[in-house]
Amino acid sequence: MSIDRLRRFVADMTSLVGGAWQDKDEAAIVDVGRKLLGELVSHDDWLPENAGKVPPHGYAQNLLWCDPFERFCVVSFVWAPGAATPVHDHQMWGMVGMLRGSETSLRFAPDPETGALKPGVLTELKPGDVELLLPAEGDIHQVTNALPDRGSISIHVYGGNIGAVRRSTFDVKTGQPKLFVSGYTNREQPNIWDRSVEVRAAS
Repeated sequence: MSIDRLRRFVADMTSLVGGAWQDKDEAAIVDVGRKLLGELVSHDDWLPENAGKVPPHGYAQNLLWCDPFERFCVVSFVWAPGAATPVHDHQMWGMVGMLRGSETSLRFAPDPETGALKPGVLTELKPGDVELLLPAEGDIHQVTNALPDRGSISIHVYGGNIGAVRRSTFDVKTGQPKLFVSGYTNREQPNIWDRSVEVRAAS
């Protein structure tokens, strides 16, 4: 396992948001970012073992990196077999790249008359696939591990510090929101900046 790929991805995303942030150009960020994330998840040789450990039930939301100015963060979602999230929103742009296994994303939209949430497009992600989440286009969804007998891992990139943002889960029948702050499962982040091994090898 080599964490080099994650380090390069963080560097590329930092350059990307640094150039587009002042213009608030989310379209440019996700257009280029989608390609960067697609390249990252097309290789399954870089995720630290602790950040990919399948929980006994539910899912783990592990912070891999957060930009010092909280312009973006990178998270590994590790799903127990058949695990699912509540129906929820994000309050910021997001990109989801499938690294291992498979998951489904079911979109919801409010009924203009009743306010109830109606299910919409169901997307299935497989390794290498990337899905975009944009609040302006509707980002309410429910995510499920598509595999009933083993874990899955997806890599999420958000336009902020997603674990520290007030957002909502929803009652599908009424559309009523309920405030939540997700936080993170892990207490320690991977050390992506220890390049001592490669520096010694080049000496």
